Amino acid sequence: MLHPSYTDLMNIANSEVEQGEQPVVNSRYSIVLATAKRARQIIAGSQPLVDEGPCPKPLSIAIDELSNSAIKIDAEEEESEEA
Repeated sequence: MLHPSYTDLMNIANSEVEQGEQPVVNSRYSIVLATAKRARQIIAGSQPLVDEGPCPKPLSIAIDELSNSAIKIDAEEEESEEA
């Protein structure tokens, strides 16, 4: 099981959205795309924005970055990837 859950990650990604605005993340798929993209950046040499902790795998680091609000999902970028 993924910790934090997809629901928690979606709530974190949408936490800065004002009432009545379109949420940044609408599905689990958006979370998967965003964390996979960040994991590829880490593999390519980008420095992690959080401590690696007990699991130094790039995907785990990307999930930790999202859950700690160290990275943000760009709504415009999500729309272009889903099209």
